[in-house]
Amino acid sequence: MTDLPSLLPATRRTQLMAVLQREGTARVSELAAATGVSAVTIRRDITQLAEEGLVTRVHGGATLAAPSEPGPAPATATAGANGVGPTSESGERHEIGMLVPSLDYYWPDVVRGAEAAARDLGYRLVLRGSSYEADDDRRQLARLVERGVSALVAAPRLDVPSTDSTLAWLAGLDIPVVLVERDATSRSHRDVLESVTTDHALGAAMAVRHLASLGHARIGLVTSLHSPHSSAIRAGWAAAAQECGFSPADTVEAEVPDKSDPAWDTLLDEVPELCRSTGTTALLVHADSEAMTIAQHADKHGLVVPRDLSVIAYDDEVVSLFSPPMSAVRPPRRSVGKAAVELVVARIDDPDRPIHRIVINPSLRVRDTCTPPQAASVGTASS
Repeated sequence: MTDLPSLLPATRRTQLMAVLQREGTARVSELAAATGVSAVTIRRDITQLAEEGLVTRVHGGATLAAPSEPGPAPATATAGANGVGPTSESGERHEIGMLVPSLDYYWPDVVRGAEAAARDLGYRLVLRGSSYEADDDRRQLARLVERGVSALVAAPRLDVPSTDSTLAWLAGLDIPVVLVERDATSRSHRDVLESVTTDHALGAAMAVRHLASLGHARIGLVTSLHSPHSSAIRAGWAAAAQECGFSPADTVEAEVPDKSDPAWDTLLDEVPELCRSTGTTALLVHADSEAMTIAQHADKHGLVVPRDLSVIAYDDEVVSLFSPPMSAVRPPRRSVGKAAVELVVARIDDPDRPIHRIVINPSLRVRDTCTPPQAASVGTASS
């Protein structure tokens, strides 16, 4: 909704107060409809009125402050160890809990996007980290709920025995929940959990189409065994392979364990020779560390990137720093975090709105590791 320029803030706030004096309590969505402005603008007005002691913020709206009720002190831009954003000196908090599986790879930009959106919408983000190695999502999420957060944005593990029970527990909460970079549509709770995800299958297809446009006829795939995105990347690669006229069975398809596994480097060292034996002239590799390691091993095996082997990484966290700078599919991490918070706040404001699932496109960053295949390589691929 576009704010009406003819409605001055003072007039609009007078209208807000009139509605609250008449109704006592009103939702953000109702106030936005009554004044013809966006929900973001209404939340800012409510924050200002609360600071003046005229209203009290509640989940999704505001109530008229009792005559004897002192207004909260102006919010201070302080951040505790457990979150970011404003809190009032009175201790009143309007918080969104967020659980992510990692605080050092992929997720920091998602969190930054979420933090910025929460701040703009008048909420404080309370961040918790779980682990890909430990099944402790439920415990961390329960602590956030016990803290009294207004909503949850979560990226729980979907590959552990407790997944279904965790999703059922989330679906049964009386606060809004949005999954981030997770999609529960294949599970029994698909009708009640909202989500914001990257279209990872599209990202893989974009990479394959670009390599095919350069003349590559055999484009392989290397994925990480435990990544929740690998299945979508694999599906996009396979669909694009069929579209571009080559069979995945004729090229390299490898899956490697986590970097902590002793076999990780050995398995990646085998990939260049697999490329040579199958005539594979290009690779899509998830994730960055795997892509850079394969490029280094290729050199050891006498294959020069990109002359003999073009490589596109998937994630684009650090590969732009590689030599040569590596082409990559870049998920829109900040946009995903921002959209997740905006979606969960929209649910707070309007609990009866339809279930939303937001899918955001990644982008392909073409750098220096993709070139047309050399004539000798093409000949090998055709033999």
